[in-house]
Amino acid sequence: MRSGTENSPAEKTPNGFTRIYRGLTTIDFISRTKVYFAISAVVILAGLGSVGLRGLNLGIDFKGGTAWEVIANNTTTSEITQVVEAAGASQPTVFILGGSTVHVEADLNALSGAALTQVENAVADALAKIADKSFDQVSVSTVGPTWGGAVTNRALIALLVFFVAVIIYISGRFEPKMAIAAIAAMVHDLLITAGIYSIFGFQVTPDTVIALLTILGYSLYDTVVVFDRVRDNSKGILNNGSMTYSEMINLSMNQTLARSINTSLVAILPVLSVLFVGAELLGATTLREYGLALFVGLLSGAYSSLFIASPLLALLKEREPRMIDLRNRLAAKGARTVLSARTAAELAGGRASSADGSASKATITAKARKQKRR
Repeated sequence: MRSGTENSPAEKTPNGFTRIYRGLTTIDFISRTKVYFAISAVVILAGLGSVGLRGLNLGIDFKGGTAWEVIANNTTTSEITQVVEAAGASQPTVFILGGSTVHVEADLNALSGAALTQVENAVADALAKIADKSFDQVSVSTVGPTWGGAVTNRALIALLVFFVAVIIYISGRFEPKMAIAAIAAMVHDLLITAGIYSIFGFQVTPDTVIALLTILGYSLYDTVVVFDRVRDNSKGILNNGSMTYSEMINLSMNQTLARSINTSLVAILPVLSVLFVGAELLGATTLREYGLALFVGLLSGAYSSLFIASPLLALLKEREPRMIDLRNRLAAKGARTVLSARTAAELAGGRASSADGSASKATITAKARKQKRR
């Protein structure tokens, strides 16, 4: 005879995605904090080293210069670069979008007056010839260094105002240590994005700055979702003394894991569409610059909201005397199990888990014993 505790042939162990969306996960995020921090540190240090050695590839809106754009088929970046340099523009930035939209930028701030006009017209004429177009079909735009400096200052002011507003909001809504963790996560995203742009030579434009503000807002939103769950659990599960603060952080992260994954996918997939359709197929320069910054930043934001902000909060809170005393008392009691997101929700609602017997057996705590009634 088979034991009554064995699973029937029809019962299958749920896979990873099913466990996430059913709230059956008990992933120990906090125990891998050093790994998460080490990965981020390596990427950030590499990025900072690149910024220090190579700097950022600033567009003409920040440093000033001249841009030309023309529709040209069957041309390559190297061919365009050669004809532009031959026309008098040294070290031009050239890229081709959608297979036909040629965009060229060059720093001509050292020239002025007739000399500047002569080089601009010479480059436009060279592009018109290689593209087999008329001179009037080449668009030319010039940005002075003074305007570029003003744009840079306004971008920095926008970032500063954003950070100050976030500190005030998080400190008022939650607590100062949560504000520190949230700000650290956003600085992490900013450094990662800047480093990636420097390493791969991506151009920084005003669209990039707008995308960065969007990224920081997204990262903050995802972090607030987790912290809101942490605050609720602090008032309930943590106060009954059944788990440490780090274990409560783990529970909160498991409870919001499915939502974080869904939010990230919903944000990243449209951005990929913008990059592929808008930039590569249609040749929209603005969409390329905006979408690229969004893609890099959203990946970093999804990572930091789970693996930087919450573990950092746990490190800060575990240093408090009350949390140290709680951890010592629980350690003296011996081994204990961990609640899954689903079981915690059932216990909070006053119900014992019956739909998944294995999950219930694996997640019983002192609080769960009060629910066992026959």
